[in-house]
Amino acid sequence: MAAKLGLGEIAELMRRYLDEDGAKKSLVVEGKSIEEALADAAVQLGVPVKRIEYEVVEKGNPGVLGAGRKPWRVRAYPAAAKREVEMPKAVEREAVFEDAAPVIEAKDADGECFVRLSPDGALLKVTPPQGRGKRVPEKTAYDKLQSRAVRAYDEALVREVVKQASSDYVRVGEFISNPANDALITVEITDQEMKAYVILTPPGPGGSDLYKDAVLAFLRNNRVIFGVMDEALQELEDKPRYREPFLVAVGAHPQNGRDSYVQYNFETDKNKHQLREAADGRVNFKELGLIQNVVAGQPLARKLPPEPGQPGRTVTGKMMPARNGRDISTPMGRNVHMGDDGATLIADINGLVTFISGKINVEEIFTVPGDVDLKTGNVMFLGTVVVQGNVEDGFSVKASGDVEVRGSVGKCEIVAEGDIIIHQGIAGKGGGKINAGKNIWSKFIENTTVEAGENVIVSDGLINSTIVANKKIICQGKRAAIVGGQYRACEEINAKTLGSPVGGTETVLEVGYDPKSKEKKDRLDAQAKQIKGQAEELDKNIATLNAVKKQKKALPDDKEAILQDYIRRREELVAEMRGLAKEIEALQAYLNGLKTKGRISASSRVYPGVKLVIKDVREDVKTEQKAITFYLENQMIRTTRYEEPEDEILRKGPPDAHKAD
Repeated sequence: MAAKLGLGEIAELMRRYLDEDGAKKSLVVEGKSIEEALADAAVQLGVPVKRIEYEVVEKGNPGVLGAGRKPWRVRAYPAAAKREVEMPKAVEREAVFEDAAPVIEAKDADGECFVRLSPDGALLKVTPPQGRGKRVPEKTAYDKLQSRAVRAYDEALVREVVKQASSDYVRVGEFISNPANDALITVEITDQEMKAYVILTPPGPGGSDLYKDAVLAFLRNNRVIFGVMDEALQELEDKPRYREPFLVAVGAHPQNGRDSYVQYNFETDKNKHQLREAADGRVNFKELGLIQNVVAGQPLARKLPPEPGQPGRTVTGKMMPARNGRDISTPMGRNVHMGDDGATLIADINGLVTFISGKINVEEIFTVPGDVDLKTGNVMFLGTVVVQGNVEDGFSVKASGDVEVRGSVGKCEIVAEGDIIIHQGIAGKGGGKINAGKNIWSKFIENTTVEAGENVIVSDGLINSTIVANKKIICQGKRAAIVGGQYRACEEINAKTLGSPVGGTETVLEVGYDPKSKEKKDRLDAQAKQIKGQAEELDKNIATLNAVKKQKKALPDDKEAILQDYIRRREELVAEMRGLAKEIEALQAYLNGLKTKGRISASSRVYPGVKLVIKDVREDVKTEQKAITFYLENQMIRTTRYEEPEDEILRKGPPDAHKAD
């Protein structure tokens, strides 16, 4: 394997070769022939004729009977001595440098040999092989010279040309020149002046071949001045094709500029559903990806400017105009603005991005025209959702604004940061979950877990549900009853009837505290109770092992390890209990400091068995009572005549989500 040179080593070799070339001695000599001039040069340079390289400075002419005689003038210099190229010290055989540029492996190709007859004589060119190709044999060069009727040639020079394979034409001999038989050339301009072909006529006996520069000059003299292909001219020089059109020039067609267009950052085809695949490979057909949510400030699209056209040009140099790209209008619709760069469209609000009638809009309201089911999948939207039909069992609707369902809600999950309005009621079947950041409005709620940041307001009744409201639970209407379940409100619980005359599921009503804080306190109390039980169990085990240790003076190693583990775990539980105790104490202080009095009211009846909790005071209703309000006074639950709920939200009624449009 050959050594690989880096750029530095190559530069050093080139510099050395230039220095050696510059040091060569040369002189210009004259003679009746080239041989006579070279013999004179050999004497003056002190080297054999075969070691002389030369260039023709001026071509000689024998004249006619001595008249018009002109000597040959050549520049001669000694040929470079054969030597081994010294590699730079930094380069070693088989070395590969990591920082060297990647070496592109040449394709395998044999060397080639070309003979060209010119007014200066017979010229020979030999190209080196590529890759694993074969070198040109000397015999090939001799055969080619003889096939062109070249008899007078310097064999030593031919051998040197073959050996050097420099890809340059070198004069190696003479032939009997007959300029009248030189090769001829014609040009054809076709395809609306977009292409130019040349047709060569082969030279006759003693005629010279055409060379690249002559073909180029001929083309220019015949108006072909653009798109000339250098490689085509070189091929004509080396491997001329006769009596057939040969393409030598191609014009450039005009390129129209690209029209302005828009790059969208969302899917503009609403018919494309994107099913989500879980990690186990299952596809959730409830997650169809129909809603493309965006947030305020999010880039939605970018308009790219039109590009100028690139004019074309014929081979004769004529310019061909091109059309510049056309501009288009910006597809800016509602709730969208143009960014500072004048090209990017940005969302003004959170919501649903749509592309309708060529405009980008961001909608605050997403409307489901029918039911939320397998056709729509689950709904999650950064805005308000309006469902014209029902929400079927097993599906969910989540919104950063309001949720309005014109039909009913089954065993499903509804979450909204604003209000939730259910026109036909909620039948959770023991598994439904409703969570609103503000108010929940519904015709009825049955067997559902409900949590509201403000109020829960129903007209027909609350049945066997768990409801938590940070303000009020109001049940007003002809069948406004609260029957079974647990209901917690910070300020008030108010209904037509509380409980059931036939008993059944326990009805628990709690007011006078922050439900969320109370729920958290209850959870911490239960956790503290569990930890206390674990600590007591460890105390028993530790006492038993200590008793054995006291009796036997020592414990086996395994028992001693168990004892130390029990002690460590007990210390951790004690530390955890202390932290819980502080948190419970802070929550209790907060609850005790609330100024909310809390009241529970029934405009018609309260049936026996209803459990009342106002702050920390509990009481079971023993007898049926009518039109009554319960309140706390001096740590006792007292009663008074029924008091109507006073709240502006009840007078206004539920909001209409469509009004936000």
